[in-house]
Amino acid sequence: MDQPKRTQPASSPPSAALAIAAVVIPPRGQDRPGTAPSADLLACQAMKEAEALAVWGSLERCLTPAEALEFWRGNEYEERHLFLARAGGEPVGMCSVTLPLRENLATAGIDVLVIPARRRRGLGRALLEHAETVARARGRSSLDSFHEVPLDAVRRDSPMVAARSGAGQLPGDDPATAFALSAGYALEQVERSSRLMLPVPDTRLARLEADALARSGDYILTAWDGHCPDTLVAGYTGLRARMSTDAPTAGMDWEREDWDVRRVRDDEQALVRSGVQTSVAAAVYRPTGELVAYSVLAWRPQVPESLLQQDTLVAAGHRGHRLGMLIKAANLRHAQEKWPPARSVLTWNASENQHMLAINTALGFRPAGYEGEWQKRLG
Repeated sequence: MDQPKRTQPASSPPSAALAIAAVVIPPRGQDRPGTAPSADLLACQAMKEAEALAVWGSLERCLTPAEALEFWRGNEYEERHLFLARAGGEPVGMCSVTLPLRENLATAGIDVLVIPARRRRGLGRALLEHAETVARARGRSSLDSFHEVPLDAVRRDSPMVAARSGAGQLPGDDPATAFALSAGYALEQVERSSRLMLPVPDTRLARLEADALARSGDYILTAWDGHCPDTLVAGYTGLRARMSTDAPTAGMDWEREDWDVRRVRDDEQALVRSGVQTSVAAAVYRPTGELVAYSVLAWRPQVPESLLQQDTLVAAGHRGHRLGMLIKAANLRHAQEKWPPARSVLTWNASENQHMLAINTALGFRPAGYEGEWQKRLG
């Protein structure tokens, strides 16, 4: 999920010696019962949570402690490295590097965070250089990163930086935007985050469902919680692979992901270990029994008021039948019954993805912020 980078440009050298050390996380299965996470991991989590609360006023965009532990352990598909920075013995920042291991072998994900009291002292640049050095050492030549800007932080008089995709822009006076540009990163794509307040009026859902059903007679709705049925999992793997290429990625150096049944099952088990519950609505093409569309909602008991809208995809060749609306509306109905504490849904869409944005707008989603997708190619 989103981990905003809110570092600022350096204006003076660090005031104290900066020590950057890898956060050591026990391998999966080697936890001792009752053992608390390491002090370093807790310090990183505390910084992330403080940043989320300061920027957004909630933890809905932040990994929970269980998610963070599961994520930073990595897996056979992605290696993940987390580093904590201390100055004078006190935690002042962090950085991370994620390294795909099955595809996208030239890329690395980079993230940097400095606590507010220590910004504009060169710490962000030092952390970024550390992360980039790790990526270079692993032979990665294309670095990517992202950060989010709340809607109310975009002023009418802000100088704007346009995305290379040709759709969307970010305020140039945002500290993270200025930092990324100064470090040689290019803004490739802007996504819009949107919020839907719950519950959705039944009259609205009924109207949208009726319209979708009238155009989707050759398709059957199906659904599952957490574990994809064995009878559908082969088709689901194909759709997961399509998601990595069919969703707009602008000029990002991202290749098609290689999904198989084992990867789907590994992903499902990782969500269970993280404490994340999911609901999937999908559509089957009646003449062939082929799974052709799916949409995922996620809920976390630690953040009960918020649902996260994750993947939604309709396979090429089956578009134009209102399947996107059909599966989203069905999933919302189910989610409202399954997770009654939820009061809103968050989703993200590329600014150029006008079709999906139109579906979300019809459902009642409203803009909440913008996310910049940044890229730097190493010489």
